[in-house]
Amino acid sequence: MRVTIFGSGYVGLVTGACLAEAGNHVICVDVDADKVQRLSAGEIPIHEPGLDTMVRRNTDAGRIEFTTDAARAVEHGLFQLIAVGTPPEEDGSADLSHVLSVARTIGQHMSRYSIVITKSTVPVGTADTVREQVREAMTARGASIDFDVVSNPEFLKEGAAIQDFMRPDRIVVGTDNARVTELMRALYEPFTRNHDRLIVMDIRSSELTKYAANAMLATKISFMNELAHVAERVGADIEKVRVGIGSDPRIGFGFIYPGTGYGGSCFPKDVKALIRSARALGYESEVLSAVERVNERQKSVLVRKVHREFGGQLKGLTFALWGLSFKPNTDDMREAASRVIIAGLTDAGAHIRAYDPVAMDEARRLMPASESLSYCKDAYDAAKGADALLIATEWQEFRSPDFERLLELLKTPRIFDGRNLYDPAMLTRFGFEYFAIGRGRRSIVT
Repeated sequence: MRVTIFGSGYVGLVTGACLAEAGNHVICVDVDADKVQRLSAGEIPIHEPGLDTMVRRNTDAGRIEFTTDAARAVEHGLFQLIAVGTPPEEDGSADLSHVLSVARTIGQHMSRYSIVITKSTVPVGTADTVREQVREAMTARGASIDFDVVSNPEFLKEGAAIQDFMRPDRIVVGTDNARVTELMRALYEPFTRNHDRLIVMDIRSSELTKYAANAMLATKISFMNELAHVAERVGADIEKVRVGIGSDPRIGFGFIYPGTGYGGSCFPKDVKALIRSARALGYESEVLSAVERVNERQKSVLVRKVHREFGGQLKGLTFALWGLSFKPNTDDMREAASRVIIAGLTDAGAHIRAYDPVAMDEARRLMPASESLSYCKDAYDAAKGADALLIATEWQEFRSPDFERLLELLKTPRIFDGRNLYDPAMLTRFGFEYFAIGRGRRSIVT
């Protein structure tokens, strides 16, 4: 099939590569000419395991190409996917300017029947606005061409996006047109061979499903972080509690890991947008507002623990920081807890020696090295001479470090673990003071 994708960011690039891998002919459109040139040369601007190889393979095979030529791209595709960003406005609502700009572009160049698909995360009712924008653009040039608008939200996890797309647990399609349903089923058939994973519903329900999914997962994370504070005050271990409740199939183990809060491009933005959408309709979402407040507070939990243990006197101290990306297997630092930690400690006069396996270039772009922030060649280099070690991201290489070597490198044997990677009893035997999240009274902070 012939597919056009507007936007070659995270969602657009993964979607395009996977659809091309299934044998479709995909054109990805982007307004950034330099980005298009780099993509055409096989340079991938994001870190996603396996994506670079897949893009290069399908570029060489002629199944995926990148262009700034919107007219040619619209002419190419039966399916016109909108996968551009919807960043938050100052009030938390989703900025739809890029989505609606693409809709007008499609209307300006469409010459035959097309299916316009909103892949971007958008508020309920956006499909109606997209339809209006396409129709108005066609009317302005005196054209009248049949088209349909479909909601098809993405459910990709950064770090596992290719697997999520190639082996989806569900594919949500919002449409009221039986013909469109069959065409969408045909597009996704290579990814649903084992059993039908296509869930068809009305457009507005589809649009809300994406927000609802992310808001539910964010709620689980904030709830566990709330429980972690309770566990610290009663002398319980939240990790044992997690196993106890996760064994209940009604709860499950997914997204119940306490830590330094959620980040990334989706959860913070989507929770804010859903709160704002509800408020615009006259409803105040108390649960989601609490989820957001808890998460913002949790990002600085390690800073508060450090302040308490060092008596609030951090000026002149050095701290090693392991992990910069908001989660493992990505270089994405949007809304990452590491940024809050670095700001909180350096503002207090401390120096940070930071290391991340993948996100160092992105970190340097966002936070250039300075007198208070250094970037190190590896985890042990970061720990050299530090007054304590802080862990912000649960990268695999941090799970089983050489603790004896760490004892020699650190000035004082203190570890502040924002991801609960280690067994407290084991670290005590090694001689460390260990401060984790929700693992007994020793970790209490106000």
